Amino acid sequence: MGEYQLQVTIDADSGFCFGVVYAIDMAEEILAEDGYLYCLGDIVHNDEEVDRLKALGLRIIEHADLVGLRDEKVLIRAHGEAPETYRIALENNITLIDASCPVVLKLQNRIKTSYDNNEKILIFGKHGHAEVVGLEGQTNGNALVFQDISELDNADLPANFTLYSQTTKSMEKFYHVKDELLSRGYEVKANDTICRQVSNRDKDLPAFVAKFDKIVFVSGKKSSNGKVLYEVCRKHNPNTYFISSVSELDKNMFAAGDKVGIAGATSSPMWLMQMVKAELETY
Repeated sequence: MGEYQLQVTIDADSGFCFGVVYAIDMAEEILAEDGYLYCLGDIVHNDEEVDRLKALGLRIIEHADLVGLRDEKVLIRAHGEAPETYRIALENNITLIDASCPVVLKLQNRIKTSYDNNEKILIFGKHGHAEVVGLEGQTNGNALVFQDISELDNADLPANFTLYSQTTKSMEKFYHVKDELLSRGYEVKANDTICRQVSNRDKDLPAFVAKFDKIVFVSGKKSSNGKVLYEVCRKHNPNTYFISSVSELDKNMFAAGDKVGIAGATSSPMWLMQMVKAELETY
């Protein structure tokens, strides 16, 4: 053992952002009291954490299920919801436990204000993503959502518009999109609405990953933020592996005595990164 053992370090800044911590704390509190709680969509884009909470009584439902539900408590997760959800809840006497992230709520308000002022709105975000659906809802579905600048090549865009971003997008990509649209001659009022907790991770990760032979990046496959941060890791340390669970680790990824760093998304639970660390230390 000794010198051949892997030396493993977890990035102290990785793990849940405050929005996710807040939502999970709220859920755990009600689960302890009531024994069960409905949650609209996955509480966090991490299957392992969702399974842990399901075992405590969390019941994941979809929007279609909400219509048939009455007199129950339903959790709104950090990603936020469209106005329609609140309307249905009111009609069905549903108590909403609103754990929408304050950063997302602020963005929803800004988009609604822009829309009410008759501004044309573009949202840089992932199609169908929970947060983006909530943002589109502020515009009665009239905002144009795009996740790649190429989608706008043949789009019939107005001469001037207001640009917003999903909170977990890459800052670098957002500014690239803004500059590209300006260079195409559009008048763009750009709002950088990327969460600072996310963008600070973009900044801190390069220094962390440079210290190691290999990086294990732990994230759910559905996490937008996970994709962004994984690319940051890979750019600064090509020996980066993406895994969602301990079972995806493989001894062949590592050499004896490797220094290994573990990092994760804002939706990756610390307990999962600690399990990965414990497993690696047996190699």
